[in-house]
Amino acid sequence: MYNMIRPLLFKLDPEVIHKITLCLISWAGILPPAYALLRAIFEVNVPRLEVEAFGVKFRNPIGLAAGYDKDGVGVRGLSALGFGHIEIGTITRQKQIGNDRPRVHRVVEAQGVINSMGFPNNGVDALRIRRGKAKVGINLGKSKDTPLAQAAEDYVALFKQVYREADYVAINISSPNTLNLRQLQARAYLEGLLKEVAAARDEVATPTSRVRAPDSQQFQNRVPVLVKIAPDLTEGEVEDVLRAIELAGLDGVIATNTTIGRAGIPLSYHDLKGGLSGKPLRERSTALIHCISRKTNGKLPIIGVGGVMGPLDALEKLEAGAKLVQVYTGLVYAGPGLVKQINRELLRQRQAG
Repeated sequence: MYNMIRPLLFKLDPEVIHKITLCLISWAGILPPAYALLRAIFEVNVPRLEVEAFGVKFRNPIGLAAGYDKDGVGVRGLSALGFGHIEIGTITRQKQIGNDRPRVHRVVEAQGVINSMGFPNNGVDALRIRRGKAKVGINLGKSKDTPLAQAAEDYVALFKQVYREADYVAINISSPNTLNLRQLQARAYLEGLLKEVAAARDEVATPTSRVRAPDSQQFQNRVPVLVKIAPDLTEGEVEDVLRAIELAGLDGVIATNTTIGRAGIPLSYHDLKGGLSGKPLRERSTALIHCISRKTNGKLPIIGVGGVMGPLDALEKLEAGAKLVQVYTGLVYAGPGLVKQINRELLRQRQAG
């Protein structure tokens, strides 16, 4: 059915369609009959799909990437589509309108999207989450006007405001659409920033035991913190990021954000500003997942995202070392049934194995 209506949807502005669909799914989460109907159509509730990552149990490995529901208004309705987790945001300390429009472009020939959104959201004070069955991640970003030297203050303040609502928190230092944000992935900034966030995480957690070394404390209710990185890092830069994560004692990595590269798409799109997502990103993001898994001996939990357009793409990322997988652009091209398709294929693979 979605394939039939997609050509009509694609005649409209991407942001207009997004706003309409998010509004509809938000109402579906509020109205019990609609919520029950969506669950009946899309959910695959089988214990064999359950997975644990960074101390959190998920009903299945498939999540919605940050960027779709920036303010957390549709979490309950989105959960009914069968997701194991919903990552909302990116959230900033103050309301932001984002970059100038047009800022979202479909690359239909390559099943991609280029966006230069710039973290539009209503600010952390407006955050209200109506939960469903899915776990909730909250993606945090530096405000546009915050200098890099003060970025840690933004992330720490945001963490302290949202941690009670989150099953995990993502530190977004890799969007290409906020000026100089990706510089925070450099070692000069990253080690100090992540240590401050880790200290905030431990400060609000409940210690269960104290031993000689403070770093060896055990905690109850400690919210996992993950770092979202870019696909455009060199191997040396990846090693610096992993080292900073290890030194801070953070809980995982999300690989990857959108790419500033333009490989795999027609030349007519190369001059558009923003990050490229979708099918052209698949190979690069999967290669980076494999690289991270290899360099950490599979000990650092990875959420794999980038170019998951169908079940085989999700399996590819899990086989490369991801514990969880996220989709977003795949929904644009395949429709809401994508999550069910992936979960059914995962179930089939596990039953066969």
